[in-house]
Amino acid sequence: MKKYLMVLLIVGVMGNSPGVMAQDLTLMLDWFPNVDHLPVFVAQEKGYFDAEGIQVNILSPSDTSDALKLAVAGKVDLAVSYEPQTIIAASEGLPVRVAGRLVAHPLTTLLFLKDKGYPSPSALSGKTIGYTVPGLMDVLLQAFAKINGIVDYTAVNVGFNIVPALTSGQVDAVMGPFKTYETVTMAAKGIEAAYFELERWGIPDYDELIFICGVETRAKKSDAVQAFMRAVARGLEDAHHKPEAALQAYFKAVPDVDQAIERAAFERTRPYFAQTQVVDQERWQTFADFALEHGLIDHPVNVATLMAPRPQGRRTPV
Repeated sequence: MKKYLMVLLIVGVMGNSPGVMAQDLTLMLDWFPNVDHLPVFVAQEKGYFDAEGIQVNILSPSDTSDALKLAVAGKVDLAVSYEPQTIIAASEGLPVRVAGRLVAHPLTTLLFLKDKGYPSPSALSGKTIGYTVPGLMDVLLQAFAKINGIVDYTAVNVGFNIVPALTSGQVDAVMGPFKTYETVTMAAKGIEAAYFELERWGIPDYDELIFICGVETRAKKSDAVQAFMRAVARGLEDAHHKPEAALQAYFKAVPDVDQAIERAAFERTRPYFAQTQVVDQERWQTFADFALEHGLIDHPVNVATLMAPRPQGRRTPV
């Protein structure tokens, strides 16, 4: 897929009421635009942001670790992030807040070429293992390796370059590819992938993709952030209940994607999209406690302190 690095997409327009200025928000994605972000683009294309009186500028990161850092620093208002990354940041004292949910269960895998035939994670001992997001996937790899007996491995940051790193032999496996996306893009190139799912090999269940903001944004733009989440919730509803219409809206919003790949990835991803914006704080705390126990974080995290107010009602009817 063509990578949209630092591409600015104007999402939504001014409110319909004459003389009423829409409030601006900037969202940075975690990756180049793809069907993981479909509900956001549906909200764009169907005017859900407009109906909430907000104008959202979507940015793609130049580096896989940019989004959370820029949101916490107030350089962007919102970012797509990951529950483990957010807990790690909170443990380090960064002022991060959770605004909402996008993908409700793990998609991350430890992925490798199928013909390698690794029967279990421990077979990767002594190998070179790539990771996609510094400060997250390398840390998850450490915990996964400890739990599953992977020893004497070498970790290498491959960033966005998952497939070239694998096919060139630079690495033997990569921590971070999604079972719903990279497997599809590789299959389209005639490359068979296999993987170990984290939640089946000792990592607790978690929200794969979430929306986060910094405390300053939460304080100054709380209403706009809640409006954003109401609009995205409508996009999520469409993904679940009107999948073909949602997919067509996504294709219209992001016209340069490979539609065959995105359609196949959407069918795999759709069951994982969040059904509600209610964050399961008990599940989050379980992961935070696991992270402390296994060395992902150095300081305990009380996840209740990370939660931004839930979006209240809709500004306009569906």
